Amino acid sequence: MIRIDAIWLATEPLDMRAGADTILARVVKVFGSARPQHAYLFANQRSTRMKVFVYNGWRLACCTTLEQASFRLGQWR
Repeated sequence: MIRIDAIWLATEPLDMRAGADTILARVVKVFGSARPQHAYLFANQRSTRMKVFVYNGWRLACCTTLEQASFRLGQWR
């Protein structure tokens, strides 16, 4: 079981081809630091795909990719 204490949503798009090191650097840049048991959500440029990453204290892992709906801040479309 994965424990998640908080979920953070980035407002700037992320290149979905980025590797774990690049994404961890983005998490630190955007949120200040990667906190254990926190989930980070990133959307692509067209807002058609989201990825959920969880930091467990040792590494950042991609938990899921959401691509069945189109996402916009504040609303589902």
